[in-house]
Amino acid sequence: VALRVFFPLAAVGIALFAQEHGLGLLHHAPLPAMADIVLTVIALDLIIYWQHRLFHKIPLLWRLHKVHHADLELDVSTGLRFHPVEILLSMLIKTGVILLLGLPALGVLIFEVLLNSTSLFNHGNLHIPVSVDRWLRRLVVTPDMHRVHHSPHAMETNSNFGFNLPWWDWLFRSYRDQPQEGHLHMRLGLDDQPEPLNFPRALWLPFQAARQKPSRSL
Repeated sequence: VALRVFFPLAAVGIALFAQEHGLGLLHHAPLPAMADIVLTVIALDLIIYWQHRLFHKIPLLWRLHKVHHADLELDVSTGLRFHPVEILLSMLIKTGVILLLGLPALGVLIFEVLLNSTSLFNHGNLHIPVSVDRWLRRLVVTPDMHRVHHSPHAMETNSNFGFNLPWWDWLFRSYRDQPQEGHLHMRLGLDDQPEPLNFPRALWLPFQAARQKPSRSL
């Protein structure tokens, strides 16, 4: 929780540093303030989408990310359940993008608020009527949409990578509408993780011998 609170503020600090020193592409091609903010949110969300896919693709990164997938009960706490090393690596990636593009601090702040809010929302154990969910997932990743991603079946685990905006899964063909077992009966977690993990075991999980491997396709 401390990392998830501190690092978003650090990302804003990095954006202020880039702004002060004129670093990044946007500082050499200024856009209207609103366009800067919209571009920042979209660009960072796209980066997070591909980062998520890479954490599934690369075995070493999957060892870290599987801590998030080892939760057997999907609820808002799952939205905070990431290995500290994964959070650090994610921060380094965002820092590089912020410095390269020169993203404005306000846009970065808005993105971090949206990302953390939608992460709690789409991991929530919520029932949204199908008719509402069908339209809502056009704008944001819904709990039903993201729950598919937490299935132990590889074809489902390697789908619905978005945290905030759902468009990338449609655009890059990683979207899956429903779990094959249905939401009421689907299993959650990892095939080789039948029991819940306490905090020390979750921290140690990346260093255990790997059994379940991610799909090799992006």
